[in-house]
Amino acid sequence: MSMKLAAIFSDNMVFQHGIKVPVWGWSEPGDKITVEFDSQRKSAVAQKDGKWTAVLNPLKISSSPRTMTVSSKISKSSNLQITNIIVGDVWACSGQSNMEWVVNNSNNPAHETAAANYPNIRLFSVPRVADVNPKQDIAGAWSCCSPDTVGGFSAVGYFFGREIHRKTGIPLGLINTSWGGTCAETWTSPEAMNSDPIFKKVLRDYAFAIANPDKFQKETIAKQKEWAEKYDIKDTVNVGESKGWQNPDTDTAKWKEMDLPRNWQSVGHVHSGIFWFRKVVDIPADWEGKELTLSLGALDKSDVTYFNGVRVGSITMEQRPDAWSTPRVYTVPGNLVKAGHNLISVRVYSNIYQGGFIGTPAQMKIFPSDKKDSKSISISGIWKYELEANFGLVPSPPPPPLGQGNPNSPCILFNNMIKPLLPFGIKGAIWYQGESNADRAKQYRKLFPLMIKSWRKSWRQGNFPFYFVQLANYNPYRHHPDESAWAELREAQTMTLSLPNTGMAVITDIGEANDIHPRNKQDVGLRLALAALVKDYGFKNIVYSGPIYKSMKPEKEKIRLSFDHVGGGLVAHGSTLKGFSIAGKDRKFIWADAVIDGNTVVVSSPKVSQPVAVRYAWAENPDCTLYNSSDLPASPFRTDDWAGITK
Repeated sequence: MSMKLAAIFSDNMVFQHGIKVPVWGWSEPGDKITVEFDSQRKSAVAQKDGKWTAVLNPLKISSSPRTMTVSSKISKSSNLQITNIIVGDVWACSGQSNMEWVVNNSNNPAHETAAANYPNIRLFSVPRVADVNPKQDIAGAWSCCSPDTVGGFSAVGYFFGREIHRKTGIPLGLINTSWGGTCAETWTSPEAMNSDPIFKKVLRDYAFAIANPDKFQKETIAKQKEWAEKYDIKDTVNVGESKGWQNPDTDTAKWKEMDLPRNWQSVGHVHSGIFWFRKVVDIPADWEGKELTLSLGALDKSDVTYFNGVRVGSITMEQRPDAWSTPRVYTVPGNLVKAGHNLISVRVYSNIYQGGFIGTPAQMKIFPSDKKDSKSISISGIWKYELEANFGLVPSPPPPPLGQGNPNSPCILFNNMIKPLLPFGIKGAIWYQGESNADRAKQYRKLFPLMIKSWRKSWRQGNFPFYFVQLANYNPYRHHPDESAWAELREAQTMTLSLPNTGMAVITDIGEANDIHPRNKQDVGLRLALAALVKDYGFKNIVYSGPIYKSMKPEKEKIRLSFDHVGGGLVAHGSTLKGFSIAGKDRKFIWADAVIDGNTVVVSSPKVSQPVAVRYAWAENPDCTLYNSSDLPASPFRTDDWAGITK
């Protein structure tokens, strides 16, 4: 075995300042390894399993590029040099799809990528792996933040790090280790899971499933097969193309109109299926015969795109699993381009969940590929559309059997996407997850703190900062106060603030009712950064949190509510406070009147003479308007502890 370093140690990396820094890798057992960096020279000996670890003394912040030399006594040919190393703060960025969501698919992607010239912000993405026999190391490499590298990086991670870097000037390393649709238990260590009776049973069941796949997984596999036979509709025949729907001379007088970008569910087409979209664009005379670039934004899920009746591009889910979130950028040959009217036609296939154009208006444009003409033509707005196929309401497929390849198997992502990073020096972690645990929100009260503790214990760097995002508003607005699984999950997240060195970004004002992936990742990153700036970087004059419910006091027919984090005072967005409901002893909630009185809110209703409980923003998609004067929204809450609807 030749000597090698763990992949996290590569060119362009960032070392964490102010703490002892482990450097590790593998070599022949007994090999003496020497690590040289910043005038330090540290040695280590490879153990029986080949692993060695050298520990550097605490380093000072520095943006001056340095080189680390790692040498082997046994195999001098494998000596290594890691270049362009800087020293600053390193943050782990983790969670599910809203942390995984990239800059290219967020608001204003062209502007954000063009402006991302931050060579002292470094980016590292951990590959998605769900292996029951995890490897010791991960793949991947560090890159300097630039317009060429930032587009495919975690948007929340980048906007968080950018805000801190702008305010402090400290070099930053951002490690994106996230996977869409995953639950918290897959990110929790086995040791932590075994420490609790409930989760210990989960691990026992998982171990049995792995050891007895035929017995335990037979039912799951049968359900998957049944679902596939009924709902897994393959895209085998392009009916629209055979009808000539891509051609300019096709009669579309009876086609309907849709304002794009949007998914078709948002305008009442709740089914899955295949839609055709067409738009005529006027091309200037001086563009005639020029090669053009056609940018459509992300299309959910597969597409075939035409220009004046000729195919110019296609990406399918068979070609790449992330096709549903991949921005389409196609080249239009110059021989297809004429002055005046030109037709863009797009066939979009989606066999499950949402479908359609899910990028941003700014991404939808066409322009000369040589970019000599800096102008572009926007193609967002009204398109004509027709339905090729209606697949009906397709339910979610049964999850794959626990084990190999299933990212929601207990601890599997901790073992594959966290443990290989340990004990790399970090400043702290940010987290955006919870949607996949919403149906078990009451359990999340225990699980989420357990996960955080497991990371801190495993990293052996004390109670490092851990900041997380509360669930955004999502799903249709409910016109009457009701129980809510998402509200209960937000409550569990708020309860987790009882752990030391935690903070929460409330974003119930920037979600999207029809999309679980809100595009405004800038404000999410900013609100996470506010907590770090105050708690970790000494910016004491910043208000980092919106109002958090503290206590209630009954006052005859009213209830007075007190809050922490009122900042310069409580304010209402709009003319009145909305989102408050009230109940008497019958536990039936109705909408309430609410007014700000100093740093308190007084809630009442003429229909409830003896109120006992108040709830605020207690819904998947609440209409809520309580903020503090720093324009940060209040966290949803309830004053009661009555049984909810989740496990």
